[in-house]
Amino acid sequence: MSARWKLTLSYAGVVVVSGVLLLAAVALWLLRYVPDVNIVTTIDQFVPNRSDLIRAFIPAAVIVMMVLLAIGIGGGWLLAGRMLAPLGRIGRAAQLAAQGSLSHRVDLEGPRDEFRDLADVFDAMLEQLEAHVAEQQRFAANASHELRTPLAISQTMLEVARSDPDRDVDALIDRLRDVNTRAIELTEALLLLSRAERRVFTREPVELSLLAEESVETLLPLADRRGVTIDVGGDTAHVFGNPALVQQLITNLVHNAIVHNLPADGTVVVRTHVLPEAVALVVENTGELMAPHRVATLAEPFQRGAERTRDDDHAGVGLGLAIVQRIAQAHDGSLVLTPQQGGGLNVTVWLPHPYPAPVG
Repeated sequence: MSARWKLTLSYAGVVVVSGVLLLAAVALWLLRYVPDVNIVTTIDQFVPNRSDLIRAFIPAAVIVMMVLLAIGIGGGWLLAGRMLAPLGRIGRAAQLAAQGSLSHRVDLEGPRDEFRDLADVFDAMLEQLEAHVAEQQRFAANASHELRTPLAISQTMLEVARSDPDRDVDALIDRLRDVNTRAIELTEALLLLSRAERRVFTREPVELSLLAEESVETLLPLADRRGVTIDVGGDTAHVFGNPALVQQLITNLVHNAIVHNLPADGTVVVRTHVLPEAVALVVENTGELMAPHRVATLAEPFQRGAERTRDDDHAGVGLGLAIVQRIAQAHDGSLVLTPQQGGGLNVTVWLPHPYPAPVG
């Protein structure tokens, strides 16, 4: 039995029971005052007694009950259909979504009620699913293209080497090693990005300022080779998260700030701040002037901030800031990119305090 029939029978049952109770009240509370004897009057007029009234009342009561039953079923069917119409629209939208059409929306009009709230939540869910699927499809296409490139390069080098009798085997091995290294780094970056998006990690109190100092110390040789000066400092800041992922976040930011310092002899400033609303990690670097519309796309997967020559210091897979953004979001934080007026980039990662502030 459908929900509409259940509601219809429920409405009809309420109407019939109400009618039975009303008729019973009439029979019990009114007819008891009429005597069940022949009533004699001073005038020649028929006066019905209780039995006469009951005989006349029962057929009328049966007719009334039949009318009430018909009204209950008909009106209940119409009311149930009207009330369940929003569920039908939500169900059709769910069927379209199951078939792969995520662009359809319920878009329910009318006053704010439970059905309207359900439809709005369903529309919001469809919107998020559509955006997530579109992002995944775009990411999969970009990842396939990026992973295909080193494989195609390896195949081309092998084919050229096989047809070249004077090939340099050592040089070929070195070049294949470089290409394979880049493919491995890209795969590891994709796995890290997926791990951050799925939030499959444990959390614990982490000293953000200490991890920043460790990341800078690790990347000092790279900065020295490029002639970049790193200045690290700030407040002693703590967050609640995964130490490995937070370390990767800071390392990616400092690494990007170093390799994007063009021309040489630039600077990188790393600061941690504890503010009333959140904890902030700020990484600034000198470099070329960047347009705001270009900065807005840097956190997208496989978007590179500048055309540069790939070397041993940087494979250029285009996932550095994308990983940073996903890790920040997985820790309930956010990433803000701002171009600096004199050139370079200001990157701020906002993370929540490890413990809620005391009330009062």
